[in-house]
Parts: sequence; structure tokens; C-alpha cells
Amino acid sequence: MTEAETERTTGFDAPPLRRLRYFHGQMLGARDFQREQDYFREKLRLHLRSLLGYGVVCGLFVEPVPPDDDCPPAGTGNPPEPAAPAAPAASAGESAEHGRRRALVRVTPGLAVDCDGDEVVVRGGCVVDLWKALPPDERDTDTVWVGVQYAERPVEPTRAVYNDGCADTSDCEFGWTEECYTIRVTGCEPPADERCDTCCSRCRHQVLWLARIEGVDWYEPVCADRVHMNVRRPFGRHVPTVITGVNWIHGHTYTIDEAKTLLGTQDEEGGLVVRFSDGVRADTLAPGVAEIQVIEGGAGRSASTWYMGGEFAEPAGTAEFIRCFRYRQTTRETLQDGDRVLITVRTAFLLDRCCRPVDGTHVGGRVPVIDDTAHPESGPDGGCVLPPSGVGPWTSGTGTGGGDVFESWFFVKER
Repeated sequence: MTEAETERTTGFDAPPLRRLRYFHGQMLGARDFQREQDYFREKLRLHLRSLLGYGVVCGLFVEPVPPDDDCPPAGTGNPPEPAAPAAPAASAGESAEHGRRRALVRVTPGLAVDCDGDEVVVRGGCVVDLWKALPPDERDTDTVWVGVQYAERPVEPTRAVYNDGCADTSDCEFGWTEECYTIRVTGCEPPADERCDTCCSRCRHQVLWLARIEGVDWYEPVCADRVHMNVRRPFGRHVPTVITGVNWIHGHTYTIDEAKTLLGTQDEEGGLVVRFSDGVRADTLAPGVAEIQVIEGGAGRSASTWYMGGEFAEPAGTAEFIRCFRYRQTTRETLQDGDRVLITVRTAFLLDRCCRPVDGTHVGGRVPVIDDTAHPESGPDGGCVLPPSGVGPWTSGTGTGGGDVFESWFFVKER
């Protein structure tokens, strides 16, 4: 290997790949076959985490266990746990009037790949007692995170035919290794993986976090509206930055006065607000990235268009990255009955922390409204309440990480 090749591969976290070479008359032992297994396993891990990425592939949803179903389901293939002996008195933090703890959730079957490249397979799902799974030193909280981690365990003990060269007797050895999983629960917010490239180095945290549960009452069933699964990482090389909310209702009809307030026509504090899932470089908010186009309607001649002058509001302070921007009208053009206001954000020119474009495709017009309790569901009525991942709310983007263009509109009526 040349010196230049050595410099280019410095820091690449991969083990030496040495393949067993067979020849006639070769003496092979258990160590040789084990190393051959390790070779193929490391190759598979390397392909998964470097070429495809890591995260949840499918399933692995966290659901509350109903009050009448707070026991592990039968027929899952797991042996029942032995009943715990009755305690003579209530333990610390548990009084007699509370009774038994009922904060249980169910992790559904599914598949994931952790950041080491190991496949995590949950076949029959499982029920998790949050209090038991939570470390004792983290039980002074009512917000917990639930995750899954790859694990292994030896199975099928078998007595060896020959004694080990370093052993006195032929003890039993486990003949197989079962790949399984472990459920992790924590009361401390897990650190985020902020690497821009998952190829060269492995991450430090092997737990794939699936949900955040807020307001846990250990003696009451978990409410479905307190389980937030937007903390889970979708499978891929990186998680693209997307648009998570806007302050107008896509396709809605506003009065002329409401539209003026929304556009910030006469209010310097007003304007159209767009919110992102992660930081976007403030210096990419250049003229032309966002624009407002008006398509004239009304009873007279229609379909004429004109562009409304506008500008970005200065971000607070001198922040290098921003999580939202405000774009307001700066000219005196007026709207009339029947107009359609078309809002365009060229997200291919908005770069995130990793200098990648924002994935801004407005799929189905379903990006939600920011802090709007009167209209909890934005976009068209009907089906597709959740995106294809099964975890809401909707955001922009198709998951490919491309830039594209974010488009939205609303209509204007005189009254």
C-alpha cells in the first residue's frame, strides 16, 4: 500500500479482513472456523452500515398496553416468568394504596440495523414493564425513552467428545449462539448521532431508540397520546433535514385581511414561517430562495400572475444555523377576491449542518400547521393520516434526501 493510500484510509473503523485459505493436509480447529465466521459477519456489517446505513427498517412500534391486557401475551415462544414472591411490605416509592404498577407498553415485531451493522430482529413482539426496565438510579422522572439493542446468548449445551487441550475434563459447551435483542429504558435523554457520514466510523451508542413517553404514571396505563415515536431513526445513511411545519393551512381560504396579516403586509412582526427538523445554514437564506406568486382570480380576467415583493426577516443574533425562517411582504401590492397565493421555497439551495440540501418535497400537501390547535390536521381530509413510515406527524420529503422544491398555496376571498 502506498503512502497516499494509507493517508486516505486513516480513521476508517474496520477490522482487518482475513479469509481462511484452505490447502490439502491442513489442520483446522474451532478457532479457525470461528475466525471464518467472524470474517463473513464483519463483511456483512461493513456493507450494511457503510453502503446502506442503519436505523429502523420496519415495525418496532411502541404501543400502550390496554388496562385489560397488561400481561404478556401467550404463545410468543418465550417461557413465562416465575411469579415474584409476595413482599411483606411496600417497597420504597410504592405505597399500599397505589397497588401494582401498570405502566406497560408493547414493542411490536420488526427489523432494524444498529450502527455497528448488526441486524436486530424482534419476531413476536414483547411487553415492557417500564418501572422494572428503568435503572433504579433513573426512576425520579416521568419521561422515559424506550429502545432496542442487539444481543447474543449461548444456547444448546453439548458435551464435548474430546477433552480440550487445556482442560482436565470434558465439560459441556454451548453449541450455538442465538442472536436476540434487549429492551432498554432510560430516564436520561439519549445523545443524538450528529455525524454527517456514518461510513468511516462506528457510533458510540448501540441502542436504537424507538419512542419517548412523557407524563408516565407508574400505577396507571400509558396513554397513547403520550407516546412519541418521532425520536426513532429511519433506516438510511443519514437523516435528511425536512420541513416540519408552516404557519398557514395548505389549500385553505383566507379573507383579504387574514391574508394580509399572514403575509406581514402591514406588520413587521408578521410573515410566513417555515420550520425545519434540524439546523439550516443562515447564510443560505439568499434572495430568490423563497418567493410569493399571486395568480389572479375573480369575475374578470383570471390566470394573470405577478410576484409579490418580500424578504427574509433577520434571524435573531448571529446564529450560524437556524431552525425556522420568516418571510414577509415588503411591497404594497394588494390582493383581491378569488386570488390564489402560491408559496415556493427552493429547498435545494437551503443547506443543513452537513451541507446537504433540505428534503423539501411537499408530499400530499400534508406538512402540519405550527401550533394551530384549531386545525390539528393540515392538508386534505380523508385517508393517509400517517406517512408511509407509520410514524407521524407528516413532514416534507420523500426520504431520499434530495432538495427539490417546496410548494404550497392558499386562496383569498373578500369576506
